[in-house]
Amino acid sequence: MGHKLTIVGLGPGSKDSLTLGVMEKIKESRKILLRTQKHPVVDYLASLGFSMESMDHYYDEKDSFDEVYDAIADDIIERLRDEDIVYGVPGSPLVAEYTVQKLLERAESHDYDIEILPSMSFIEGIFQVLKKDPIGGLQIIDGLQLSYQKPDTDMDIIVTQVYNQAVAADIKLRLMSYYPDQYPICVIKGAGVPEIQRVEWVSLHELDHLEWVDYLTSVYVPKVDGKWEKYYNMNNLVEIMATLRSKEGCPWDLKQTHESLRPYLLEETYEVLESLDNDDMELLVEELGDLLLQIVFHAQIAVEEGYFDMQDVITGISRKLIYRHPHVFGENKETTDAGALERWEEMKRKEKDVKTHTESLLRIPKPLPALMRSYKIQKKAAAIGFDWNSVEGALEKVKEELDELLEVYQTDHTDKITEELGDLLFAIVNMARFLKVEPELALNQTNEKFIQRFAFMEEHAKTLNTQLEEMTLEEMDQLWNLAKIHKNKKNDKKYK
Repeated sequence: MGHKLTIVGLGPGSKDSLTLGVMEKIKESRKILLRTQKHPVVDYLASLGFSMESMDHYYDEKDSFDEVYDAIADDIIERLRDEDIVYGVPGSPLVAEYTVQKLLERAESHDYDIEILPSMSFIEGIFQVLKKDPIGGLQIIDGLQLSYQKPDTDMDIIVTQVYNQAVAADIKLRLMSYYPDQYPICVIKGAGVPEIQRVEWVSLHELDHLEWVDYLTSVYVPKVDGKWEKYYNMNNLVEIMATLRSKEGCPWDLKQTHESLRPYLLEETYEVLESLDNDDMELLVEELGDLLLQIVFHAQIAVEEGYFDMQDVITGISRKLIYRHPHVFGENKETTDAGALERWEEMKRKEKDVKTHTESLLRIPKPLPALMRSYKIQKKAAAIGFDWNSVEGALEKVKEELDELLEVYQTDHTDKITEELGDLLFAIVNMARFLKVEPELALNQTNEKFIQRFAFMEEHAKTLNTQLEEMTLEEMDQLWNLAKIHKNKKNDKKYK
């Protein structure tokens, strides 16, 4: 059995917050290892003659806080080979103390025993200062981990590790993604230590203006109430949808089913695509929201029917992304997009237990637009080598299918005409794939072009004091050609 590690909490900073158990353990030890000497109670312990050694030098030697905490934990484990260790940390050992977490993790693979003597944490000090009971919920966030730990605006938040103005500036910018710039926050230094305690309420945007913030500083952010414009999150959207579907909600929303919502799901999808075509980012935000609403709507109906909820949807796609990206979340790395796509398809086949290539083709959704589905079918077939060697082969196939259509188009064999026309469209999609053109997008562009030219014809007809339906086909064809010339001139100016 290895030596013993005793971790003691030094409290928020006042000597009065040191527990009797901690003081007894310090008296018994020959020397105390400190994560940092920058703690108000250290001077008091030194005045009593206790021998102490700090780990502060690692803060200067390492490039990140994670590296600092790892180095401290490794150093302590190395010392445990020769002696028992008493390790003192600010506050309480199990409240926002990362070195303790790392030591607990390492204890599973190293031969040493751990005893933890708790103490009053900085959290109690903060709520003593605020004279507030966090009965409605409290979230504690490491200010250095805000890229991973997301604030919940529906509860009070304490942000720790506000080491200096630079860290405060980063915390401010990240919190502004969830709260208004003018949102009131309380900045607290040395909570529970009267001789150094400082408390100031400021607007969020002023956080990094305070020159006195240091390693003893935390930020209290109260939950958002009705006085402030709320920054909503996914949970809020789910709750709003549940309210709309309740008996006290909206009669129209309550009436909807999975089947009745189908047209809206498709419509919103195409409106997202249109905003992308127009490169309109402001509209894209709105349309993505409308599409997300449809997803939440379906999830809420599923909740009511006892099948699944929005959390199941999010969990499912998260697990799928991790599983299908072993080259990112696993050890099989890929450096090219082609390799990544191949790995994705491989994991997808394993996940779906697809045993034949035909099964893979059958899994392409039938409700897809026909051009899009044809494109996907041909891509999958090409992936196993069933493909032309060049675009010329695909072009010859188009000519062949056109000739076959011309042989039957004047007959009364409707089924045969339909078949040959389908074959021609299929061949054209194949040629588009070789040319790296999405046929669905290409046809949509032609649709838009047709509308624009038709609009030109109609407007030009008015200048001739007539309407299109009063013109002959030859006259309309002349206007059509004029519309083409007009469009080409506009393009010439665009690219000059």
